[in-house]
Amino acid sequence: MKKSFIRAAVVTAGLLALGACDTAYPVTVIGQDGTTFRGAATNTFLHGGSFQATNGNATCTGTYDKFADITTVSFPVICNNGLRGIGTAFFQSETAGSGFVTMSDGSKWQFLFGRGALAI
Repeated sequence: MKKSFIRAAVVTAGLLALGACDTAYPVTVIGQDGTTFRGAATNTFLHGGSFQATNGNATCTGTYDKFADITTVSFPVICNNGLRGIGTAFFQSETAGSGFVTMSDGSKWQFLFGRGALAI
Protein backbone atom coordinates (compact mmCIF):
# COMPACT_ATOMS: atom_id res chain seq x y z
CA MET A 1 0.00 0.00 0.00
CA LYS A 2 2.79 2.42 0.89
CA LYS A 3 4.60 1.75 -2.44
CA SER A 4 1.44 2.40 -4.48
CA PHE A 5 0.89 5.70 -2.63
CA ILE A 6 4.47 6.79 -3.31
CA ARG A 7 4.17 5.72 -6.96
CA ALA A 8 0.91 7.72 -7.33
CA ALA A 9 2.53 10.75 -5.72
CA VAL A 10 5.52 10.58 -8.06
CA VAL A 11 3.27 10.23 -11.14
CA THR A 12 1.10 13.15 -10.00
CA ALA A 13 4.16 15.34 -9.40
CA GLY A 14 5.49 14.45 -12.84
CA LEU A 15 2.22 15.36 -14.53
CA LEU A 16 2.08 18.67 -12.67
CA ALA A 17 5.64 19.43 -13.77
CA LEU A 18 4.76 18.72 -17.39
CA GLY A 19 1.73 21.00 -17.14
CA ALA A 20 4.04 23.76 -15.98
CA CYS A 21 5.91 23.56 -19.29
CA ASP A 22 3.30 25.69 -21.10
CA THR A 23 4.85 28.77 -22.72
CA ALA A 24 2.79 31.85 -23.64
CA TYR A 25 3.86 34.62 -26.00
CA PRO A 26 2.24 37.60 -27.78
CA VAL A 27 0.72 37.47 -31.27
CA THR A 28 -0.07 40.34 -33.66
CA VAL A 29 -2.10 39.69 -36.82
CA ILE A 30 -2.54 42.25 -39.59
CA GLY A 31 -5.42 41.75 -41.99
CA GLN A 32 -5.21 42.59 -45.68
CA ASP A 33 -7.16 45.82 -45.04
CA GLY A 34 -4.78 46.84 -42.24
CA THR A 35 -6.98 45.68 -39.36
CA THR A 36 -4.79 44.68 -36.42
CA PHE A 37 -5.59 41.80 -34.10
CA ARG A 38 -3.65 41.30 -30.87
CA GLY A 39 -3.58 38.29 -28.62
CA ALA A 40 -1.51 35.45 -27.31
CA ALA A 41 -0.45 31.94 -28.19
CA THR A 42 0.48 29.12 -25.86
CA ASN A 43 2.68 26.13 -26.59
CA THR A 44 1.68 23.11 -24.55
CA PHE A 45 4.35 20.51 -23.93
CA LEU A 46 2.34 17.49 -25.02
CA HIS A 47 -0.35 18.94 -27.29
CA GLY A 48 1.05 21.62 -29.63
CA GLY A 49 -0.56 24.96 -28.95
CA SER A 50 -3.40 27.38 -29.33
CA PHE A 51 -3.92 31.07 -30.01
CA GLN A 52 -6.53 33.77 -29.67
CA ALA A 53 -6.44 37.28 -31.12
CA THR A 54 -9.00 40.09 -31.24
CA ASN A 55 -9.43 43.49 -32.84
CA GLY A 56 -12.12 44.48 -30.36
CA ASN A 57 -14.95 43.43 -32.69
CA ALA A 58 -13.95 39.98 -33.90
CA THR A 59 -12.01 37.23 -32.16
CA CYS A 60 -10.13 34.51 -34.00
CA THR A 61 -8.85 31.29 -32.47
CA GLY A 62 -7.11 28.10 -33.46
CA THR A 63 -5.07 25.15 -32.33
CA TYR A 64 -2.08 23.43 -33.85
CA ASP A 65 0.09 20.39 -33.38
CA LYS A 66 3.80 21.04 -33.13
CA PHE A 67 6.61 18.64 -32.41
CA ALA A 68 10.15 19.55 -31.37
CA ASP A 69 11.68 18.87 -34.78
CA ILE A 70 9.02 20.64 -36.88
CA THR A 71 9.54 24.32 -37.73
CA THR A 72 6.48 24.82 -39.97
CA VAL A 73 2.89 24.05 -38.98
CA SER A 74 -0.49 24.54 -40.63
CA PHE A 75 -3.65 25.11 -38.63
CA PRO A 76 -7.31 26.10 -38.96
CA VAL A 77 -8.48 29.58 -37.94
CA ILE A 78 -12.05 30.24 -36.82
CA CYS A 79 -13.39 33.74 -36.14
CA ASN A 80 -16.60 34.65 -34.35
CA ASN A 81 -17.63 36.89 -37.29
CA GLY A 82 -18.03 33.86 -39.58
CA LEU A 83 -14.63 33.98 -41.28
CA ARG A 84 -12.48 30.87 -41.39
CA GLY A 85 -9.03 30.27 -42.74
CA ILE A 86 -5.94 28.15 -42.94
CA GLY A 87 -2.74 29.48 -41.40
CA THR A 88 0.89 28.53 -41.75
CA ALA A 89 3.41 29.40 -39.03
CA PHE A 90 7.19 29.38 -39.41
CA PHE A 91 8.90 28.92 -36.03
CA GLN A 92 12.29 30.63 -35.69
CA SER A 93 12.40 29.42 -32.10
CA GLU A 94 9.90 27.73 -29.80
CA THR A 95 8.24 31.10 -29.03
CA ALA A 96 8.99 33.33 -32.04
CA GLY A 97 8.27 33.40 -35.73
CA SER A 98 5.87 34.59 -38.39
CA GLY A 99 3.32 33.35 -40.85
CA PHE A 100 0.24 33.99 -42.92
CA VAL A 101 -3.44 33.06 -43.03
CA THR A 102 -5.60 32.69 -46.12
CA MET A 103 -9.17 33.49 -45.08
CA SER A 104 -12.43 32.15 -46.53
CA ASP A 105 -13.18 35.56 -48.11
CA GLY A 106 -9.91 35.35 -50.08
CA SER A 107 -8.05 37.88 -47.93
CA LYS A 108 -4.47 37.22 -46.82
CA TRP A 109 -3.43 38.04 -43.26
CA GLN A 110 0.11 38.14 -41.89
CA PHE A 111 1.16 37.54 -38.30
CA LEU A 112 4.15 37.76 -36.05
CA PHE A 113 4.51 35.94 -32.74
CA GLY A 114 6.98 36.32 -29.93
CA ARG A 115 8.58 39.49 -28.56
CA GLY A 116 8.63 41.10 -32.03
CA ALA A 117 4.82 41.09 -32.06
CA LEU A 118 4.84 43.73 -29.32
CA ALA A 119 6.63 46.21 -31.62
CA ILE A 120 3.83 46.27 -34.20
